[in-house]
Amino acid sequence: MRIIRDFQYVTQADRGASAAIGNFDGVHLGHRSVIDIARAAGAKINAPLGILTFEPHPREYFAPDAPPFRLMGPEARAHRLEKLGVERLYEINFNAALSALTPGEFARNVISDGLGLRHVVVGADFCFGKGRAGNAADLEAFGAEMGFGVTIARLLEGDAGQVSSTAIRRALSEGEPRSAADMLGHWHRIEGPVIGGEQRGRGLGYPTANMSIAGLHPPKFGVYAVLVDVLDGPHKGTYHGAASLGVRPMFNGEVANLETFIFDFSGDLYGTDLSVGLVEYLRPEETFDSLEAFIAQMDTDCLRARQILAAL
Repeated sequence: MRIIRDFQYVTQADRGASAAIGNFDGVHLGHRSVIDIARAAGAKINAPLGILTFEPHPREYFAPDAPPFRLMGPEARAHRLEKLGVERLYEINFNAALSALTPGEFARNVISDGLGLRHVVVGADFCFGKGRAGNAADLEAFGAEMGFGVTIARLLEGDAGQVSSTAIRRALSEGEPRSAADMLGHWHRIEGPVIGGEQRGRGLGYPTANMSIAGLHPPKFGVYAVLVDVLDGPHKGTYHGAASLGVRPMFNGEVANLETFIFDFSGDLYGTDLSVGLVEYLRPEETFDSLEAFIAQMDTDCLRARQILAAL
């Protein structure tokens, strides 16, 4: 997969894709439906499969001080899209100039002249251009005028209603990672490098790999059964584990992070990239009267997590 970040400087080889357009936060089943339509449209015209998205997320750009809402960062999104067979990721810088384009200017400057897209697919609720003034029907009209095809995809409905990033955030906030996974089509994952911690877990017999959740929507704080993918290095592979997500009230923590204990593992993971999938919420964060009580609870948590993961 090639990543293109400037619509004004695009090689001929990167033009002419059939691309789905959107933010693709979480790359959930609704997104995958739109991507599959773009794939099928591209196959008919012998065009590579593309994604047109924006970085930062427009919502981050217009409200930089709002609470974190993203389900995944750009690296995790790119990783997931590559797994789906995307060949061209147009990850365009969202800035003042881009946000000022009218719908017609966006269609002309970005889609037609800039990226040279041959076909685009958008959801029925798609809005674009300055002030979100353009809608999917407008894009269809611009496509007819400028020479690119447009497909408007119906919004996907799941068992619990419309599949959306908002619904997935709600499920995660309520400690329901399996409900989130039903909409995502995969476990909700937190990805990033292992960072230095205070190494308290090592002294308690539970060494953990610590990861930041800065910039991400925080799932419900507590302890989870998790699947762990070590993405690089000598320990690359998939493991089972238990993770604590939150501020560590037992040790007066303040900054939320993810601390993962990997079962039956021994090795140095500092600087390694991990992908931790939340499978089941076990319990909320707690404080304990003693370290002995804390360790006993961790023993119980890990036993439960092993049972849950063994049954997958």
